[in-house]
Amino acid sequence: MTIRILIADDEALLRMAFGTVLEAQPDMAPVGEAVDGAEAVRLARELRPDVVLMDVRMPGTDGIEATRRIVKASPSSRVLILTTFDLDEYAFAGLNAGASGFLLKNTRPEELLTAIRSVAAGDAVVSPRITRLLLESFRPHIPGATDTRPDDRLHRLTPREHEVLVQVGRGLSNTEIAAALHLAEATVKSHLGRILQKLELRDRIQAVVFAHENRLTRPA
Repeated sequence: MTIRILIADDEALLRMAFGTVLEAQPDMAPVGEAVDGAEAVRLARELRPDVVLMDVRMPGTDGIEATRRIVKASPSSRVLILTTFDLDEYAFAGLNAGASGFLLKNTRPEELLTAIRSVAAGDAVVSPRITRLLLESFRPHIPGATDTRPDDRLHRLTPREHEVLVQVGRGLSNTEIAAALHLAEATVKSHLGRILQKLELRDRIQAVVFAHENRLTRPA
């Protein structure tokens, strides 16, 4: 299945660069470009893309408001936010608006492509570095972060699943977890799937927050 992608960015060179990378993939097709949030919302309604690559800071309607409108009006379109800044003040706002991912614009092309495929498949993606920075900055505001009583659902996990959850909480990617625990990356992915199911969590982002709520780890 071809992943249909809408690119929303006010910089023409970046739109062209993203488009060039996407067009080279046999399973991806850029279907439109938007220069601001309002146009992104309009094109998302018209084109029904699978994934929207969304810049945050654009003139007029910004990427956060555009994300909120797209998720509400076109729930089948998943939004992957891209930003230039290590810790954009809009990061949590974007995720709260319904974005399925948050990456830096200097992310390597192969990581961006992997993120697009993951988001299109229904997963959530936040770069490990962003995960660590966000949680370190916002940990005091995470509900339950000061509660010392562990969640009873933790008892559902095997020792290995518990180890994987700790690494997820640290913001490590599947590749990094595989290296740290001497596992195959496919095995890590299987463990993560079972962890989400057992803990009744929607995606990786919720797993990270769960790990920090239960004090399984601290941001690196």
